[in-house]
Amino acid sequence: MMTLAWIMGAFALIVLTSIVTVVLIVRALYKRIRRSRTLNGAVLRARATLSWGTQHEVLQLRIRLNETLDSGQAALDLAARSDGPRGELPRLYRRIRAEAATLDAELRFLESETDPAALAQWLPVLRRRVDQVVGLVRRLRSAVAAGLSGLSDESLAVLRADVDREVDALHAGMQELHTLNSNDLLFEPHRQPYPARLDSRNPS
Repeated sequence: MMTLAWIMGAFALIVLTSIVTVVLIVRALYKRIRRSRTLNGAVLRARATLSWGTQHEVLQLRIRLNETLDSGQAALDLAARSDGPRGELPRLYRRIRAEAATLDAELRFLESETDPAALAQWLPVLRRRVDQVVGLVRRLRSAVAAGLSGLSDESLAVLRADVDREVDALHAGMQELHTLNSNDLLFEPHRQPYPARLDSRNPS
């Protein structure tokens, strides 16, 4: 009887552990999915396709905001991989993202708004704020592009100077070799071929 009770207890513990593990895994996956900007963007586009009216306009604003933030992050990532100058751009972008998160929360709230007066009041305000975020990210991307362009111009200038120097050195070496060969031909004594000397010693 004790053995059976011990087996049942062990089985219950295994089942409980399995359930807890599955719950933790599902929770972690859910959090990861929520944090995935790519998946969130796809969901927003699908919802916008199936919506109409004011909700469609709100979703379009959220899509624009999401894509703008992605483009800003992509620019910073490219600058980091290229060792380009970034300065305070990462910190400024984090501030932009914080403001955009608040703006996205306001847009999500507006999705469920049914009062036409409230929609008419808040939709233009939020649209203008989205435009401001887009403008900020566009300026950030321009700063990154300017830094990368300056770095490329400098690198190309150094490379061009190295190539010119190597070409000049190669040309000078070829000229010196040509001069040496010409001098060897001028100072080499005139020699008759060996058979001709034999003929001169043994006249027929």
